[in-house]
Amino acid sequence: MAEKPAIDVLQSDSQIFEPDATFREAANVRDPKIYERAAKDSEAYWAERAKLLTWSKPFSRVLDWNPPHAKWFADGQLNASVNCVDRFAVGPHRNRAAIIWEGEPGDARTLTYFDLYREVNAFAGALRNLGIKRGDRVAIYLPMIPELAISMLACARIGAIHSVVFAGFSAESLADRIADAGAKLLITADGGHRRGQIIPLKRIADEALDRVDCVENLVLVKRGDFPLDFKEGRDHWYHRLMQHAPRWTEPEPMNAEDILFTLYTSGSTGSPKGIVHSTGGYLVGAQTTTEGVFDLKADDVYWCTADIGWITGHSYIVYGPLACGATCVMYEGAPDWPDRGRFWQIIEKYGVTKFYTAPTAIRTFMRWGDRYPKQYDLSSLRLLGTVGEPINPAAWIWYRDVIGQGRCPVVDTWWQTETGSMMISPLPGLIGCKPGSATKPLPGITAAVVDTDGKDVKSGGGLLVIKKPWPSMLRGIWGNEERFIETYWTRFGKDTYFTGDGARLDDDGYIWILGRVDDVINVAGHRIGTAEVESALVSHELVAEAACIGIVDQVKGQAIAAFVTLIEGANADPDIAETLREHVAAKIGAIARPKTVLFTAQLPKTRSGKIMRRLLRDIAEGRTLGDTTTLADPDVIEKLKTRYEETD
Repeated sequence: MAEKPAIDVLQSDSQIFEPDATFREAANVRDPKIYERAAKDSEAYWAERAKLLTWSKPFSRVLDWNPPHAKWFADGQLNASVNCVDRFAVGPHRNRAAIIWEGEPGDARTLTYFDLYREVNAFAGALRNLGIKRGDRVAIYLPMIPELAISMLACARIGAIHSVVFAGFSAESLADRIADAGAKLLITADGGHRRGQIIPLKRIADEALDRVDCVENLVLVKRGDFPLDFKEGRDHWYHRLMQHAPRWTEPEPMNAEDILFTLYTSGSTGSPKGIVHSTGGYLVGAQTTTEGVFDLKADDVYWCTADIGWITGHSYIVYGPLACGATCVMYEGAPDWPDRGRFWQIIEKYGVTKFYTAPTAIRTFMRWGDRYPKQYDLSSLRLLGTVGEPINPAAWIWYRDVIGQGRCPVVDTWWQTETGSMMISPLPGLIGCKPGSATKPLPGITAAVVDTDGKDVKSGGGLLVIKKPWPSMLRGIWGNEERFIETYWTRFGKDTYFTGDGARLDDDGYIWILGRVDDVINVAGHRIGTAEVESALVSHELVAEAACIGIVDQVKGQAIAAFVTLIEGANADPDIAETLREHVAAKIGAIARPKTVLFTAQLPKTRSGKIMRRLLRDIAEGRTLGDTTTLADPDVIEKLKTRYEETD
């Protein structure tokens, strides 16, 4: 008897967009044999990539694998700040822009690699003067300003472990992360800007520090003239420290396996997990994928719209691009301030060539309409990227046609905080793209779709796993070895990493991410991924965004409830709800027809843009709401509860 698939697949494949011939000829990676070589000897491949970095002590061992623990380049030494700053601060790169910063109010700064070198050296020395040494933990709670990247690199320079906390988190969330890491020092700002409002970061930081006793010093960056309380002896102005800091700070030679940073990520249940990343392996993964997937050239202006408080910002604003010597745009504010054309205005202003954003943002842009991007010159764009969650084909096509004007490849990237760098993505000069598919594992990555027994699926739905170690993989959960093993290394054994995602493999070997396994609905024995139903809903011309959950059904066990946001100008009514139910049935099949369609102006999302389906389930089933501290707009939940109760 055939094994029951982990997830049923109901939709078929879509068309392939092959790389443009001109793009292919000039691509950084254009030899298809790279996949074969990396598969044949992945250690040799990663060793070759690692040698592109600057090592103070070359490595002789590539991989020590004692499942589930991996050590990469363990006898080598290097420093992340040297690799991201020092080696580009001399020679022809010296005056190249490293960071082009745009503040939400319109203020701007540009730091060349030599500027960045001076700032990082000075602040590293200032941290040492405050008693921070190798192995100490430093919490960073800053808005999207250059000092955030400078602080991370300064910590890396002296061997301190940084823990960046997104500057939208509450005092309680900040305190929890500071306490878990045992941070000795906190770096924050007097305030920040978001949608025209002032975020009182110093006040929030003070409330957090009232809850912990490990922080000895607070460094305060002056962003504006914001009111604050200054605690003498504990608090130190950043600009005053820099006035007395040394011009040169000797970089600490770090073992490749020394911890570079911890970053806290929330699971569906339980307390936030402090994901641990090493210095050498992480940097190799971030640099390799940045150069290959974004096809970075010397004249590129690259913009990742993520916040550095998330792993995307760590890997693809700071460490990856700077290790490539790239010019990076960094923006402080929201995409709709002062109007909905702000992103496109920035692309036009700085001649952005490579643009990387989230599907949630793309669907929001779609809802706002084409008229905003069409007001600006986007002809500088040469490549588009997407990250954070599965992108539905309709959004992929809109992104390509409206933003990329039909000429830019779209690289859909799958990876996680835990993986450190991209795992599944097209190399744009080699792999044709299917809208909605992350395509194939990158060279050196052994990803597979397996059934519930761990056997490879040849075609169809299953569970996504990684079967071999990779350099940028997490090294643990801070202070919790048991949780590390239980979360990632028990489902299929200690030598196979379980991602927690469902996926399907099509007949061309392309991987389609179906979302978290927790987000699978069992309808009359059919396990249906929410991403597939949501994609069908969003393919309707009136739908801007959708989120689906499973609700109790007396006949089928579970049924599908859809929370839908319509495009602007569309009026929600029962006829549209029925139209959408039938649209899903036509696209996927009657088994996937939603039982309930609820219209809402907004969906509950984390501050990184991910929809919190767990909270939607709580609303639908009348349970006490779970943790809402990571919500971007907590008021959305109360509005949804009221709306759902009215329609129940």
